[in-house]
Amino acid sequence: MSMKFDFWILLYIIDWTLFALVAITVLYLGVFAIASLFNRHTAFNKAKKQNRFVILIPSYMQDDVIEHTVVSILGQVYPMRMFDVVVISDHQSEMTNMKLAQYPITLLTPDFAESSKAKSLQYAILNLPEFKIYDIALVLDADNIVGQEFLTQVNDAFETAATKAIQLHRISRNRDTAAARMGSIFEEINNAIFRRGHIVLGMSAALAGSGTAYDFNWFKTNVMKAKTAGEDKELEAFLLRQGYFIDYFDHILVYGEKQRTTLKMNEQHGRWAIQQIQNFIRNIKFLPGAIFSKQYDLADKIIQWMLLPRTTMVGIIMLMSVVLPFIYMTLVIKWWILGSLALFFFALATPDYLVDEMWNKTFLRSPFVTLWGIISTKLIGNKLDSLKKKIR
Repeated sequence: MSMKFDFWILLYIIDWTLFALVAITVLYLGVFAIASLFNRHTAFNKAKKQNRFVILIPSYMQDDVIEHTVVSILGQVYPMRMFDVVVISDHQSEMTNMKLAQYPITLLTPDFAESSKAKSLQYAILNLPEFKIYDIALVLDADNIVGQEFLTQVNDAFETAATKAIQLHRISRNRDTAAARMGSIFEEINNAIFRRGHIVLGMSAALAGSGTAYDFNWFKTNVMKAKTAGEDKELEAFLLRQGYFIDYFDHILVYGEKQRTTLKMNEQHGRWAIQQIQNFIRNIKFLPGAIFSKQYDLADKIIQWMLLPRTTMVGIIMLMSVVLPFIYMTLVIKWWILGSLALFFFALATPDYLVDEMWNKTFLRSPFVTLWGIISTKLIGNKLDSLKKKIR
C-alpha cells in the first residue's frame, strides 16, 4: 500500500512540475506569437549620410559557400569606398584562400587551436588598420547572401533606429530537404516570436548570430569581452545591461543556408540549448536589479533564457501525451490541450509561404527533432559541470 501510494505522489509531482514548466513556456511563446501578427508602422527615413561599414565574415571550414557570400556583398550599389569586407578564414584550404585573395577584400588567416566565432571577430578587430575609421560593424555568416540594395537599406535602418544594434531578417535560401525545411520553419518562428512580436510590444528584439549591425565603437569594445561560442547572446546581454534597445527590421533580408540533414540540425539545436543554459547562468544575478531598475528588456531576456528550449518543450509534450494514457487517462487531457495550444501558436508564427506541398513530408520528420529535444536535456545535464567551471 505504501509503495503504491508513493508511486502516485511521485507521478503527480513529476506530472505537474513538467506541466508547469511547459505551460509557462507555451504561454510566453503564445503572447509574442499573437503580437507578431500586428505590424509596427515605423517611419523609415532615408539616411542623411552614408556611413562607413566594416563587414566581418568569420568562415570556419566553409570552403563551399564563402566565395558566393563575398561576391554577394561586393555587388552592392552602395559606394565601394564606403565599406570594407574582412573575411576571417579559419582552417580553410589554401585553394579557397587563393580564390578569396583575388577579391578586393581583407583576408585574415588565423590558425586557432580551438576555433570560435568570438575569437575570429576579436582577431579581425585587432588586425584592422588603425587609420581606418568606421561607423558600423556588420556581422555576416559565411553562407549569407544579400541583395544589391542591402547596405543602402542597412544604412537607412541604422539611422532610423538611432541605437547601438539592429537585427535584420534572416531567411532560408534552401528548402531542398526535410531538415532544411524544418530549419526554415524554426527560423521564421523565431523571427516572429523573438523579434517581430517583441518589437510590436515595444521590447528589444533578439540577436540572431548574423545579419546584425552594430555601432562600430561599441562593438569594438564589447566584442573583446566575449568568451563563449554564443558570442551573439553575450553581446545581446551587454547591450541590454547597458540600457540599449535592439531594433529589428523585417524587410531587410539576409539569406542563409540551412542544415540539410537531421543529424546536423539536431547537433545545432543541442549546442543552442547548452548556450541557453550558459547565458542563463551568466546573467541570472542581474534579474533582481533589472526588475527593480525597470530594465524590462533585460528582465525579459533573462526570463526567456529560463524557459525550456522549444524542441525540448515539444518533446516533453509528446512523451507525456503518449505515456500517460497507459497510466491514468485523466492526467493526459491537460497535456493534449497544452499541445494543441503550442501547435496553434507555432502555426500563427509560421508564414504562409512555408506551408507548401512539402509540408506533410516535413511534418512526418518532426518526431526526430522533438526526440532530440529530450536527448539534449541529458546532454545539457552532462555539460553543466564543465560550464560552471568556465563561468565566473
